[in-house]
Amino acid sequence: MDKFLANAGLGSRKEVKQILKKNIVKVNGVIVKDSKAHIDPQQDEVTVRGEKVDYKEYIYLMMNKPAGVISATEDKHDETVIDLLEVNDTILNPFPVGRLDKDTEGLLLLTNDGQLSHQLLSPKKHVPKTYFAVIKGEVTDQDISAFSKGVILDDGYHTKPGELVILKSGIHSDIELTIMEGKFHQVKRMFEAVGKKVIYLKRISMGPLALDETLELGEYRELTEEEVLLLKEYEPKA
Repeated sequence: MDKFLANAGLGSRKEVKQILKKNIVKVNGVIVKDSKAHIDPQQDEVTVRGEKVDYKEYIYLMMNKPAGVISATEDKHDETVIDLLEVNDTILNPFPVGRLDKDTEGLLLLTNDGQLSHQLLSPKKHVPKTYFAVIKGEVTDQDISAFSKGVILDDGYHTKPGELVILKSGIHSDIELTIMEGKFHQVKRMFEAVGKKVIYLKRISMGPLALDETLELGEYRELTEEEVLLLKEYEPKA
């Protein structure tokens, strides 16, 4: 019972136990005070002060990650993306799906749905991730050609082909790059392989999910039912 009410956002397990003592929680019309009482979320109707409580097993959050924050659940030295969440949104123990570098901004999905996370991160799935970047140096058609064949990183790894689009070329070039894998610092290392340097990086999409541009840096929101369904049913093009 206490887990059910906590997952529904009524407070921590400790706070929920205090709520149960007030004789305001009913299961199928009968008052329940025992925090250890077993219930079936699919069959039983739970109310608090007469209001029906909907059980939520999974949480899906879209965050516009700011620079300086790390993609982890906890860290002794740095602020994590979990530290940016409201307390009620941490109850279901969401974790970041994949990682963005500490100095990289943009789209980060947080969930406690392990199956969906695996589906989006599996190398076999080839889920595309698109980044906007500002590059020190002029990005050329030659770079587009090189990326389309894959480039060799500093450790000898030959990347899968990436789709490079030049938005603005000059001393500082604006680009979009879509890649199908997520090696450590991959976007930065791909540009280093062609003699250029990433000076700003932001992920703008992952699979069918695009960053909500109304989210300020550090802000997040729950995914809509339609967005969750899109992610679960998504099959990358071969």
